[in-house]
This record gives sequence, structure tokens and C-alpha cells, in this order.
Amino acid sequence: CIFCKIAAKEIPAGIIHEDESCVAFLDVSPLAEGHVLVIPREHRVSPVDMSPAECGALFLSVPKLSRALIEVTGAEGFNVLLNSGRVSGQVVMHAHVHLIPRRSDDGLGYRWNAGEYPAGRDAEVLEAYRKVLADQR
Repeated sequence: CIFCKIAAKEIPAGIIHEDESCVAFLDVSPLAEGHVLVIPREHRVSPVDMSPAECGALFLSVPKLSRALIEVTGAEGFNVLLNSGRVSGQVVMHAHVHLIPRRSDDGLGYRWNAGEYPAGRDAEVLEAYRKVLADQR
């Protein structure tokens, strides 16, 4: 895994932050200048494969990195994105969070095709979530 090799410093990367649980580095194929990836040190494909503590540790550095991203890039805002699975756009099968600087004129865009539930379906989905989550306790 290329990200495991970056975390182990077996291949070079523009590392901007690291601690015992994560490594943050510049994306080599950035959507915008200053695009950062944050990865867990341990190989995990997605949050589904992570314990709550591992997932929490991964996101602990996001506020600090976000503030640095704004200061370094002068971005007006940023996206925090985690793709899980190929269908969502995940290319490297090692969990990673994207911090993408954004400007009003950056041309990146984001397609958000909001819909609505058919009558009563939202209640069914809500109940299904509650049941699954109760069973996970």
C-alpha cells in the first residue's frame, strides 16, 4: 500500500504533520494548491475497519491542519472529504481524509443532487438505523 509506505517513510512524501496515530501530507495530485491527505498509520481501508478510538485519533489533527490550510493557502473555506469504497471515488484503499482548500472562483464545484423521501419512507429508514445501532451496543 502506497500510504503504508509513506507512513513508514519508505517512500518520500511532503509530510506536514505526524503523530503516533496519523500522518498528514500534501496530495501529489491536488485538486487545489495545499490539498492535504490525513491517513491512519495502521492500514485500514475505511472507517468501517476502524475502532472508534482509531477513527477519533485520525480526526484529532483535522482542526489544527484546517487552521494551517487556511493560513498557508489563503483559502476562503475548505472541504473535509473521506471517500469509502471505489463507488464513492476511493482510489487508494487505505483510509484517508482530504482537506481541500476552496475559493469562490476555483471552478471545482460539487454536485449535490438533493432528493426527498417518498411518503413514509423516511420513518422506515429512521427505524432501520435505530435498530441496527441498538444492536451494535
